[in-house]
Amino acid sequence: MHHKTIGFIGGGRITRIFLEGWQRAQKLPARIVVSDCNTDALAKIKAHWPSVETTSASTVAAGRDIVFLAVHPPVVADVCEAIKGSVKPDAIVVSLAPKFTLTRLTALLGGFVRLARVIPNAPSIIGAGYNPVSCAPALTASDRSGLRSLLEPLGDFPEVPEEKLEAYAVLTAMGPTYLWFQLQVLRELAAGFGLSDAEITPALKRMVCGGARTLLESGLTPAEVMDLIPVKPLAEMESQVTEMYRTRLPALYQKIKS
Repeated sequence: MHHKTIGFIGGGRITRIFLEGWQRAQKLPARIVVSDCNTDALAKIKAHWPSVETTSASTVAAGRDIVFLAVHPPVVADVCEAIKGSVKPDAIVVSLAPKFTLTRLTALLGGFVRLARVIPNAPSIIGAGYNPVSCAPALTASDRSGLRSLLEPLGDFPEVPEEKLEAYAVLTAMGPTYLWFQLQVLRELAAGFGLSDAEITPALKRMVCGGARTLLESGLTPAEVMDLIPVKPLAEMESQVTEMYRTRLPALYQKIKS
């Protein structure tokens, strides 16, 4: 169990993902404070994690040892302005948002340099996340070890160059949304074909994982991989889907990178 006190500025989805991931791994830190101006969000937190302290005052959560900025980019600047006088000099502030660089966060927090950035991944909720992290030079080996102990129960957490974080935001943070709805339809159709949940679950899991591994690890070219299966029921729609990827995702990347 982590001995540092933890603060979350924002009580939305990503905070709940972290809390649930820690709880499932039996690694929920003993002292957590979550702040949010939305009382419904705080009620959800309290209902699922009674030991977590909730408050509408962001300055209270900002006074912990490790502070997660779990808010959307449009409000990061305002949140930093509100809490910069409450962050302890020896704390670590971890931003979970794209777009705001370590340099910019330092400026918004009045010169505070003990910072890290993490691009969170929803599968962290079951300990299967991929959460790239970049640390500011001011963080010591001990600081980084403390962060590792928090991130380990959530999945993988490779340390990457900061300039690549927005690319990971498009690839890993948002990536499940490109696939989940399609996999759910396939799951429902399989049930309609007569397969039980007990039969669908391992088959779908192995199909998805095996398909990804074949593309990435087989040594075959992408064209050779895609030629392994002769019957392609959705072939006539592939160009439309591909075009959506190639137009929407680069535009999204440029938006969060600028």
